[in-house]
Amino acid sequence: MRRTALLLPALSVALLALTPAPAQAPRGPIAAAVASPVRDPANTPRDRYRHPAETLAFFGVKPTDTVVEIWPGNGWYTEILAPMLRDRGRYVAAGPLPRTAEMVTKLQGRNATAFGKVQAVAFPTDAGQTGVPDGAADKVLTFRNVHNWRFGGADQAQAAFNAMFRMLKPGGVLGVVEHRLPEGRYAAAEEKSGYMKESSVIAFATKAGFKLAGKSNVNANPKDSADWPQGVWTLPPTYRLKDVDRAKYAAIGESDRMTLRFVKPK
Repeated sequence: MRRTALLLPALSVALLALTPAPAQAPRGPIAAAVASPVRDPANTPRDRYRHPAETLAFFGVKPTDTVVEIWPGNGWYTEILAPMLRDRGRYVAAGPLPRTAEMVTKLQGRNATAFGKVQAVAFPTDAGQTGVPDGAADKVLTFRNVHNWRFGGADQAQAAFNAMFRMLKPGGVLGVVEHRLPEGRYAAAEEKSGYMKESSVIAFATKAGFKLAGKSNVNANPKDSADWPQGVWTLPPTYRLKDVDRAKYAAIGESDRMTLRFVKPK
């Protein structure tokens, strides 16, 4: 009995060390930004799948940060981040031009006060284009984009992580959310399904120089088996099969996602 009592505390500590960090309770400026009326009401129903307050809290985003969002798409996170950073920080949208600039212009036309200070730059950067200077960012965030780079080949995905490493200050944070492929699946599925293995994303980041600083299950979805006929786009919101088994996929919800925090060593 005495021997068992000594082993149990050590075992508990070991198990805790392997458990992904729980999501922080949303509070303060992040919670206010998520609840802000400047957001398009059509975007807020997806909060139940994207958990923006918990995700940004896990990445440690502060109102004083310079935050670069890589490939912001239609600006779903821009609507949250830009107003929060407007007064004391800075938000930069880095993506393919002219699409990213057009997204920013559209938001500024809708609300110049909230989005007037947003800067759109190129990522990746071609000759003559403005990009993010080296060492400029406190946080670099990218949401569901690694698979897009992987479609262009492993070298393209690695180049993206290398570039994100350069643009961060020493001690800066890279936050990644990505559709998650189970580790036991063939790696070839990453080239067409829209899902990535967590180990693959960590390998790209580590090779670039990052250190893994934390994992969160805030965007996990155990209902997603990641083996759908049209990849991740079978699920909402895309519904690539249209009305075929739509109720089934709606009940599953959006994809299972990894949420990883990396740090650029000082």
